[in-house]
Amino acid sequence: MREKLSIIVVEADRDRALNIVDSLHEAGSYDIQVISEPTRLARQIEASRPDIVLIDISNPSRDTLEELALVSGPMERPVAMFVDRSEAGLSAAAIEAGVSAYVVDGMRPERIKPVLDAAIARFRLFQRMRTELAETKRALEERKVIDRAKGILMKSRGLGEEEAYSILRRTAMDRGKRLADVAEALVTAADLLT
Repeated sequence: MREKLSIIVVEADRDRALNIVDSLHEAGSYDIQVISEPTRLARQIEASRPDIVLIDISNPSRDTLEELALVSGPMERPVAMFVDRSEAGLSAAAIEAGVSAYVVDGMRPERIKPVLDAAIARFRLFQRMRTELAETKRALEERKVIDRAKGILMKSRGLGEEEAYSILRRTAMDRGKRLADVAEALVTAADLLT
């Protein structure tokens, strides 16, 4: 994120939007853009690429909440949502939709900075978790392919597991390729031959 945070404020009511902008200016130095028409929200957010999206809704419905969360790009940036009232289950729905902070009882100037900081921290935490999960899944898939390639070598050449692994590793080093890539090529070739 940039040194000076860029924030998009989504608020249809002009007076509420001005109050939010004033509160943000009191809390720190930000580049602020207000979007009053949510129908163009996705396009405007994509064009601006803000660091954080702040959505203020007096009384959201589940559909409105999910639509706003989805078009505001919660997987790409933190989204903080302020609501005046919330029905049962809406906060859980907001979090499941990717909202980083869901604050009930409206927006108060003294809460803006801590909520923005919490939304950013939570977003970064979940971003790290998603990255780690993707890397773990990739490593597991590669491990399965390597095990399958070892099995093919063991069966076709009558080798033990260590010998089969050694051949895969040596071939990868000799060809300057990753072990998983060599294993994948062997599995593909074996599939073609059977």
